[in-house]
Amino acid sequence: MKFTDGFWQARPGVTALYAQEAHDIIPDGDTLRVHAPTKVIETRGDTLNRPMLSVSLSSPLDGVIRVRIEHHKGRRPSAGFDLVGATEGVGVAATHEKDGVLESGTLTSGGLTARITPGAPWNLTFESEGRVLTSSGNKSVGYMKLAPDAPVATEPVGEVGVTTSGLAPATSYVHEQLSLGVGELVYGLGERFGALVKNGQTVDIWNADGGTASEQSYKNIPFYLTNRGYGVLVNQSEHVSFEVASESVKRVQFSTAGEALEYFVFQGPTQKDVLERYTALTGRPARVPAWSYGLWLSTSFTTDYDEATVNSFIDGMRERELPLSVFHFDCFWMREFNWTDFEWDARVFPDPEGMLARLHEKELRLSAWINPYIAQRSKLFDEAADAGYLVHRPDGNIWQWDQWQAGMALIDFTNPAATAWFQQKLRVLLAQGIDALKTDFGERIPTDVVWHDGSSPEAMHNWYTQLYNQAVFEVLEEQRGEGDAVLFARSATTGGQRMPIHWGGDNSSSYESMAESLRGGLSLAFSGFGFWSHDIGGFEGKPDPEVFKRWVAFGMLSSHTRLHGSSSYRVPWAFDEEAVEVTRKFSHLKLELMPYLYAVGLEAHERGLPFMRPMQLEFPHDAGCDYLDRQYMIGRDLLVAPVFSADGTVEYYLPAGTWTNYFTGETVQGGGWRSETHSVMSLPLWVRGGAVLATGNRTDRPDYDYLDGLLVTIYPGAGENSTTTRVTSPTTGHEALITVVHGGTTTEVSSAGADIRVRLAGGSAVTTSNEKAVLSHV
Repeated sequence: MKFTDGFWQARPGVTALYAQEAHDIIPDGDTLRVHAPTKVIETRGDTLNRPMLSVSLSSPLDGVIRVRIEHHKGRRPSAGFDLVGATEGVGVAATHEKDGVLESGTLTSGGLTARITPGAPWNLTFESEGRVLTSSGNKSVGYMKLAPDAPVATEPVGEVGVTTSGLAPATSYVHEQLSLGVGELVYGLGERFGALVKNGQTVDIWNADGGTASEQSYKNIPFYLTNRGYGVLVNQSEHVSFEVASESVKRVQFSTAGEALEYFVFQGPTQKDVLERYTALTGRPARVPAWSYGLWLSTSFTTDYDEATVNSFIDGMRERELPLSVFHFDCFWMREFNWTDFEWDARVFPDPEGMLARLHEKELRLSAWINPYIAQRSKLFDEAADAGYLVHRPDGNIWQWDQWQAGMALIDFTNPAATAWFQQKLRVLLAQGIDALKTDFGERIPTDVVWHDGSSPEAMHNWYTQLYNQAVFEVLEEQRGEGDAVLFARSATTGGQRMPIHWGGDNSSSYESMAESLRGGLSLAFSGFGFWSHDIGGFEGKPDPEVFKRWVAFGMLSSHTRLHGSSSYRVPWAFDEEAVEVTRKFSHLKLELMPYLYAVGLEAHERGLPFMRPMQLEFPHDAGCDYLDRQYMIGRDLLVAPVFSADGTVEYYLPAGTWTNYFTGETVQGGGWRSETHSVMSLPLWVRGGAVLATGNRTDRPDYDYLDGLLVTIYPGAGENSTTTRVTSPTTGHEALITVVHGGTTTEVSSAGADIRVRLAGGSAVTTSNEKAVLSHV
């Protein structure tokens, strides 16, 4: 949202009032309070008849500083996000004088200091380790008053506009601008399918059902981080508009309607440190079960299917040695026009409990589709309406429309009784034999409504998905236990990362959509989400066999892997026999890698670091990685470059250091670009120098005892150092700690907790336990 016309002028109809000076700076316990009039105060008369902005600084967590800007405090404040890690009172507020003259006020939290200088011009800096990370300077803190016809924004973005959301234009906004240094790049802001680097973009934080080919997003997160090693979260679930080096090319501007704006600055010094602090405050992903990493196969959306069809798919996978972990029933497990009523369509599935039991006998987990809407034809509509469980319009009528499901209404998750009612329906479904739930939709939430608890309609638009997914995840954890609960969610907001897994939404069957899907996943990884998936082959349309095969390789090397389409099936033999071979090879590869992949997932749970990592996150000091969006790291040690071309050509970048090709064993030195051509049976998969890579001895399932037959391969390029690698068995919970000490010509390896096989890359394996194995490099 833009308020200015170039550097000097406001847009027509905009009255721009800026914090002109820090008039006074007052330490107040663990808070620093600043009063900032919108004019430099030169005489007593200047204090009359003008707005003043109140700015308070405090800290909810070590290394995190909260800034709250308020015009009129009497307005109902935004609830903000659920800050599960907040521990108030950790900041230290102080003022600093020299020769009896006030020099500055500071709020310090851990290694992060916010410093405000008295008087004019307004100057607030955020400092760490002796350097300024970013600052709020002249014309940064602003209160914008708008005439009704003020042209403040570009064209409405989808459901931000009045015609689709009912969101009326506001008459006042608060904005902040934080400086960007030379070469500073901005990442994050949710799952966004455009350029990974956000500089030059206008980003509206407003959840929308827009697919993967537009600037809209299912998962809008008002959090960004930069390559200077700090992050910023705007703590408001309402519509927030970011101008990232756009309205002011040397600043990030963020604004929201109303009388107040609150944001947090997160200390680094690295981007990984930022993500650890951010997820410590907003929550880290739950531990996901090992079985969820295996292949998911779906009925697809509008295809015809019954139990015989389902069995033909499952048996066909087994006959072709294609390991399958989860089978998913999409929307039409329920009768048309009834979504959601939680009842199997008896015309197609006359014995759902028996069918699900028979599928469990095939050692499968089972997933079912749901959404948070109740269609008018569903028998649950009257039940929910009579109980007051549906969202209402201001006139008291139930809000309904005909998009998606005829006459559908929304469950009001701000009503505890409605949430409990919905959760009880889920318990029945799980009791029938469903193991996981695909929580679709949750984006098209209207603003011309009244919520049970009086929540702001504008705030609830983005927050609704959190209440929806939370209600479902609670039941899954209750019924299956912590560490065995899995969603497959499409929409999210800040904090949604606590309830994995998320998938990228409705893509299409092309190389271009495959690439945009990856961009979305990497952007989401920069936004604090640990696990992510996508529809292999694309959702819309039927992919060309070559697109499908390339996408299978990419999908198998994502955190979670699903074959799902819209109007066509995604069983590999629907394409050609080579597609079966590709699926077999890469599914076996993923299961072989499970000891390493499971450890990467545990790191996401414990530290908040993503499973699939943008190159810039793993190599923050390599400028060659800053813009890379067609390759990624799995954890620290595996580099993946999917092939996005029909002829198999791929260009990718290897950072400096030693790299070993996982398939061929070739060792090269990085620090530059490579151009290669790959068959559908291959793609660039490189192991980082010095990696200690644990692999398993099974390729039929992901949930096995990794310590039984564990192979540890030590890759060249470590230099002289020592490392400890942890491998955890998902079936027993036992751990092995493998210690590797690199010398000049030898490497010593010892294992505590299990006997393992160990080898140098390209060499033969030897068995070791607490006895040290000495491996010679010559």
